[in-house]
Amino acid sequence: MGTGRLESFSDGVLAVAITLLVLNIAVPGLNRTANGATLAHHLASQWPVYAAYVTSFLTIGIIWINHHAMISRLARADHSILILNLLLLLTVAVIPFATSLFAEYLRADHGAKLAAGVYGGILLAMALAFSALDRQMMLRRPQLLKDELSLEQRRRILARARAGLIPYVIAAGLAAVSPYATLVICLGLAVFYALPVASGIGI
Repeated sequence: MGTGRLESFSDGVLAVAITLLVLNIAVPGLNRTANGATLAHHLASQWPVYAAYVTSFLTIGIIWINHHAMISRLARADHSILILNLLLLLTVAVIPFATSLFAEYLRADHGAKLAAGVYGGILLAMALAFSALDRQMMLRRPQLLKDELSLEQRRRILARARAGLIPYVIAAGLAAVSPYATLVICLGLAVFYALPVASGIGI
């Protein structure tokens, strides 16, 4: 099949996932500010929500950019590519849940490490799914590409796509030590991939 429907469906899932992130940002109720605390204080106290939101928004945005670049190399898609693309979208669709969980428990006395582990683990699963889809296209189904690429060129593309895997492994692992370390690494990766210097590097 052609890639038009594949990309349109993927764009829709990514758009919904990135939009759902904003639902985690709550408006402080009037009853809270009536007890002496200012609105500014309550807004500032939600900084974990803002940090998680920015991290996940940039991450999904970069997935969208890299997914477009990846699919644009295809002339057509087969069943295996469709299934792996669904697996990638499965991980993306759960990012809003992981973001909400992480933001809610980041400063909690209990559950913070587990919430950070879930968040880092889901982003790692997303990166693994993205890498698997890219590998299927570059190494196992090169005949489906629009332009013929040498094996060396295809391996170079895969190496760039895998660049984020190790930092995500570290981020997920460090959740057991410090949830803040997980947040900093994931945010750092998102900011790095958003920079022009990282253009063309898969997440």
